[in-house]
Amino acid sequence: MTTVGATLGALAVMCVGLTPVAAADDIQSQQWYLDAMNAQGLWKVSTGKGISVAVVDTGVNPDTNSLKGQVLPGVDATGTTGDETDDYAGHGTSMAELIAGTGRGGGLRGVAPGAKIIPIRTVLLGIGKKGEEQGDTSAKAIRAAADSDAKIINMSFGTYSEDDGELEAVQYAQSKGKLLIAAVGNAADIAKNYIGYPAKYPGVVGVSAINENGEVAKFSQDGAYVDLASPGVDVPTWCDKALKSYCAQSNGTSQATAITSGAAALIWSAHPKWTANQVLRVMIDTAGRDWPKSTPSRYLGYGTIRPAQVLLKGKGDPGPADVDPVTNKKTPGLSAGTGASSSASASTSSQPPKSTSGGLTSAAGSNSTSSGDNTLWVVLGAVAAAVVIGGGGFAVFRARRGN
Repeated sequence: MTTVGATLGALAVMCVGLTPVAAADDIQSQQWYLDAMNAQGLWKVSTGKGISVAVVDTGVNPDTNSLKGQVLPGVDATGTTGDETDDYAGHGTSMAELIAGTGRGGGLRGVAPGAKIIPIRTVLLGIGKKGEEQGDTSAKAIRAAADSDAKIINMSFGTYSEDDGELEAVQYAQSKGKLLIAAVGNAADIAKNYIGYPAKYPGVVGVSAINENGEVAKFSQDGAYVDLASPGVDVPTWCDKALKSYCAQSNGTSQATAITSGAAALIWSAHPKWTANQVLRVMIDTAGRDWPKSTPSRYLGYGTIRPAQVLLKGKGDPGPADVDPVTNKKTPGLSAGTGASSSASASTSSQPPKSTSGGLTSAAGSNSTSSGDNTLWVVLGAVAAAVVIGGGGFAVFRARRGN
């Protein structure tokens, strides 16, 4: 059982030492990944309308310019003062804006501005009530998200070990047809053997981070539990819980996870009869990679997300509704008749099972400061990569460095 006090200090840090962006319009110009994904083209096909995303995090403030009208009633799983709209760190509000922000008033534009947010507040990032056991609140929060109307559960957090009831909560959510997406962690440059939870659990999509050049970030954890990669370097967030200014140079697998959740919302909105397995399968099929899908990279998994390949080019086979494309096992609670049908068989994957353990706590929102150990990202020289922007999406080449 993990206490908040045992979490890595970097968990609580998003923008320490960074210079806030003065004008709100300036922050939108820093959202480089939207242009790279051809967001304007994607939004002509889908905005994520009809899809709700549960943000299991530090709470979500519904009153920012970008989130007004975007936040539905949620659940506070902390048992502390306030409710799910009281964001005690600014982290959850940032993730919500990256997913479904409208950009009004010059605020952050979300990948899926037509989607809605269901805030599920839990004790995260070493900031909550001293001595509060994160495992208990995380499990409760995941179950609350599973019982909500959300189709996608965004978990931009992690711990270094399994927490009581968390695996069962994940299994419960999966049986309810939810797509669970989690950050793999930000401590790769200081903890080589780190394994992050809940990203490590079967049934959870683990997301690593890349930069504007398509290179995997040095802070981004690697391992068999990495499934997809997404932009996570220089992705703007609120600087702190005051929500007074944005910081452009904010980095982390948290941001990569939120952007992936937004992309999933776009796809699911365009194909509402698909199941979580089918949405994930087409994301895997269309991911940017130059290695065989049968041998995922330990750094980028099946590759970088490319929703344009699905929405603008019609690529990706949804496959069977009730088979997890990563584990190749049937999802308990789902039947083959659920969602869209396909003559294609389940994707065959040699991805090692998500069963290893140990390591340090995941940094859910690290930063690129100039203060020694807080400089948490640089390019892995042995993992050379390039980004192809044409066609609306990322395509990473030579990004695999063995399993």
